[in-house]
Amino acid sequence: MKGFLKSLLASILGCFIVLGVFFLIFFLSIMAMSISSTDKYSLKDNTVFTLKLEGTLSERVEPNSLMDILGQNTDTELGLDDILSSIKKAKENDKIKGIYINAGGFSAASASLKEIRNQLIDFKESGKFIVAYGDVYTQGCYYLSSVADKVIMNPQGNLDLHGLSASPTFYKGLLDKIGIEMQIFKVGTFKSAVEPFMLDKMSDANREQVSAYIGDVWSTITSEISESRKLSVEKINLAADSLQTFKEAKYSLQDGFVDTLMYEADVKEYLKTLVGVEKAKDINVASVKNMTSVAFENESKSKDIVAVLYAYGSITDGSGKDGITSKRYVKEIEKLKDNDKVKAVVFRVNSGGGSAYASEQIWKAISDLKEKKPVVVSMGDYAASGGYYISCNASKIIAQPNTLTGSIGIFGMFPNVEGLTKKVGLSFDNVKTNKFADFGDATRPMRDDEKAILQNYIERGYDLFLTRCSEGRNIPKDSLDLIAQGRVWTGNQALKIGLVDALGDLDTAIEEAAKLAELSDYSLRDFPKKQDFFESFFSNQKEELTTRAMKEYLGNDYQLFKTIKEIKEQDFIQARMPYDIDIR
Repeated sequence: MKGFLKSLLASILGCFIVLGVFFLIFFLSIMAMSISSTDKYSLKDNTVFTLKLEGTLSERVEPNSLMDILGQNTDTELGLDDILSSIKKAKENDKIKGIYINAGGFSAASASLKEIRNQLIDFKESGKFIVAYGDVYTQGCYYLSSVADKVIMNPQGNLDLHGLSASPTFYKGLLDKIGIEMQIFKVGTFKSAVEPFMLDKMSDANREQVSAYIGDVWSTITSEISESRKLSVEKINLAADSLQTFKEAKYSLQDGFVDTLMYEADVKEYLKTLVGVEKAKDINVASVKNMTSVAFENESKSKDIVAVLYAYGSITDGSGKDGITSKRYVKEIEKLKDNDKVKAVVFRVNSGGGSAYASEQIWKAISDLKEKKPVVVSMGDYAASGGYYISCNASKIIAQPNTLTGSIGIFGMFPNVEGLTKKVGLSFDNVKTNKFADFGDATRPMRDDEKAILQNYIERGYDLFLTRCSEGRNIPKDSLDLIAQGRVWTGNQALKIGLVDALGDLDTAIEEAAKLAELSDYSLRDFPKKQDFFESFFSNQKEELTTRAMKEYLGNDYQLFKTIKEIKEQDFIQARMPYDIDIR
């Protein structure tokens, strides 16, 4: 009897738990549908598209439905694709009267900023206004905002115009203290990704290449500011050398870097006159998030498709969604190859590289795709090392002037933790059947014969990399080797030495792909497809929640944590740029 009652109570409790779960799913689904239905934005007359520059810029940003439902979606991460499409929609839609750039703390690489800047310049052909305002203009935000018809700054604000610098972090001293030796194998005089683990400062070769590419990036920035603001490059450099514009707002005004000084409340009154309404409250505002749900006015209905395949982040083996995983991207590329509606592919690459093996797999898939239809690479902030490997065999390569590319070289790093184990009192012994049975044992230093085997393996990998690039770019291997050696080039420099075909943005690459496919009318489709609201809602949120928690806890140190995690998870044999390129 007692057992029967226990079984009955357990069954009743189980029923309540199941009902509770069903009610929870039903409740969350209703909330999801509610949010989804209210997420559609309808443009009204007298709308100003507000481009609020704050947070960080990524190539693409996936929706986070769970956080939307919980009301905790405080992300300030913006997708470059969303910004570019929003500006295009704003240009063609008569309900939008102009763009208001609100410059804040915004982290973005210069090639992505140029992509947005180009789109803003195109927007100005509509005759609509662009007004920029900043309490404090960071250098990147000012570069972007300088294209505006009127650049406004807070009377108590400043313009932080100081030039560019690169400050890599070196770990060798720390590794020496804790007793870890990184055993390095590389090919390429300029292959600097290993330097932080073997040196305590830049090598002469690395200093030479970094000086060359940041100088060229700065030249692009200053020449474009010069053209927009009608200021000489010399005057811009003088301001950067003296930090004159950082001292007081009046200097930025008198030197012509901004047009007027006013508080943000007054800017809203000024916008009222541009829009042509009597009261500032009659101005409607649309954000980037609003614009993502607004349809294009003149979207083509053609069944012929130009596909844009986005590949960004580190290149790794596997099939996950974090970065460029070889199995996932090979599948995506094969689907595009077999889709008869897709007539051409734009391969949008923004990667500093990663696994040499994974890069080879993606290279093969792109080569097979190219045999059936044109493939045009559009390079973002980076398309270097493994990022160049997967790009080199495309029909055409388009880069931004300030894209960082090249870095044709590979390396391997193998830790020897013998010093650390001795410090903590650990010792090891070994029994083996063959000479190399313990090959790769991290508790001892490598023998000379093991080092010779690994160096030979790295050199064969470099030779294969050279071969792929030589055949893809139609450059003799001997000539290519002279400009390879792991050296990083800007898009400007890469054009001169034949690593890319032309300078331009994503739109340039799309136009070139359509031209190669002989298309006069076509529709655009982005791949991999973003999850819609419900797909995101019902997907596994564990990784997103963990990432959010780490960002909240670590703050600015999260990027360092991410770098360490990448180093830990990467293959030993790498085709990549330095882990922590930080140009400020």
